Amino acid sequence: MSLAGRVDVHHHFTAPSWLDWAEKEGVVNREKLPWWTRWDLDSALEVMDKTGIGTSVMTVAMLGRFRERAQRQESAGIALRAAADVVKSHPRRFAFFTPVFLDDLELSSWSVEYGLDELGAVGVSTRTSVDGAVLGDESHDRLLRELDERSAVISTHPMEVPAAKDGAGLPGMPPFVCDFLMDTTRAAINLIRNGTLDRYPNLSFILPHGGGFLPYMATRLELFGGRITPGIEPGRVRDYLHRFYFDTAGPMSPSATPTLLATVDPARILFGTDWPPTPAHVIADSVTPALDSDPFLSEQQLQGINRENALRLLPALARS
Repeated sequence: MSLAGRVDVHHHFTAPSWLDWAEKEGVVNREKLPWWTRWDLDSALEVMDKTGIGTSVMTVAMLGRFRERAQRQESAGIALRAAADVVKSHPRRFAFFTPVFLDDLELSSWSVEYGLDELGAVGVSTRTSVDGAVLGDESHDRLLRELDERSAVISTHPMEVPAAKDGAGLPGMPPFVCDFLMDTTRAAINLIRNGTLDRYPNLSFILPHGGGFLPYMATRLELFGGRITPGIEPGRVRDYLHRFYFDTAGPMSPSATPTLLATVDPARILFGTDWPPTPAHVIADSVTPALDSDPFLSEQQLQGINRENALRLLPALARS
């Protein structure tokens, strides 16, 4: 396979060395963690080769709660060095986002400097909400200002959403089926209504899973944006949508693709797998074939989604 293949912007990386450290610290029990935390290089390369992925941009995962700043920073440092080691050993196959933490701006500043400046991350990653504070909350302004000065690319992803007993969700339904999509949608709308996109024009946000429900409900924002507090100017909704990038993890289908294409610029759609939470056989047998044969995508649009759009957004990926 040629290395000049797809660029996957949605690849979850749980470093084996981080798991070793976290178990030793008593933070996690490896056997009780989800199966997709068993990341290994050979499996990653196998699914990439099988599906024509030239480069995967890793989102660095760290599961578990940490009470002390020192331990949390040590955790992040171990995970980041592991990601950097993967990139060093396979520079044309991998890149990574450095994490920022919406509930700890000091730690975020450290991660930005260490991950971007020292280790060569191509952008940052963040959760769409933490402890009820949705991305774009005024408490995040200092961090977003710092990232705006760097013209940073921010990859977003939901992680924890309110449980059913707290008034959201449906008992028996995993959050990734529906609630994750709503959390992403809330974050995008919050970035719009709080003026975040206006104050920080140099930021680029990647929304996972096709932007959640945002493309579908864009017209509702145009109709009812004035009833939101703060209000959203209806005539600017489409302009705001062009500030986001949307990855293909999950949404591309005969029913979803037309909605996405009718709402957003195809040049802002990026290929994403959501591996390993989305299993390799699903990606190889269902996801990529469906994308490649999608009747609503032209050959030029497909080429952009698979590779060229990501290279424009993240030019550091165009390594010789």
